[in-house]
Amino acid sequence: MIRKFIALTAVLLFVAVGSYSVPFYKYVPQVKPALTVSIKIDSAGQKTAEQLTSFFMSRNPAGDRAKVERLAKYYVEEGAIEGVNSDVAFVQMCLETGYLKFGGLVTEDMNNFCGLGAIDAEHRGNVFETEQLGVRAHIQHLHAYGTTRELVNECIDNRYKYVKPRGKAPNVFGLAGTWASDRQYGEKLRKLLFSLSSFE
Repeated sequence: MIRKFIALTAVLLFVAVGSYSVPFYKYVPQVKPALTVSIKIDSAGQKTAEQLTSFFMSRNPAGDRAKVERLAKYYVEEGAIEGVNSDVAFVQMCLETGYLKFGGLVTEDMNNFCGLGAIDAEHRGNVFETEQLGVRAHIQHLHAYGTTRELVNECIDNRYKYVKPRGKAPNVFGLAGTWASDRQYGEKLRKLLFSLSSFE
């Protein structure tokens, strides 16, 4: 009887010890990293042309997707050449053109995507021969505001020389009251950039 009791006790101890030896894994939920937004002009854009296009089409589903894809590609390429944040330039294009609906002094055929030179009915803005040249001029004008570095490509922005001092707007908030008279201009761009950041 005593032997049976000892044997049973040994079995119970073995089971108890064994249960404690099983590793305990605590479930840790996966947390997505916080969205990052770069508001600096003199920096690299974070989004691809495809992501820029998706953002645009979410705001203007009736837009010409093929054209938007071309423009997004130009913004990424031209921004990389001059070291200008293509995300900033692209959302600024969206703001300035009303997502390519235009409707102001500048019209679609002008290939002017940022209101360059648009003052009044007598000065409706600069005209560029191609979409890519229009994007290049936009990137170059942002370059004048965002950095003191020299341009890589030949300057086609005839208003580049009027930005003084060079580099006076290192981020989008510096464009308020300078590029545009709207004091909320920088905040509007920041909000667009934050919305863009969710497109992965």
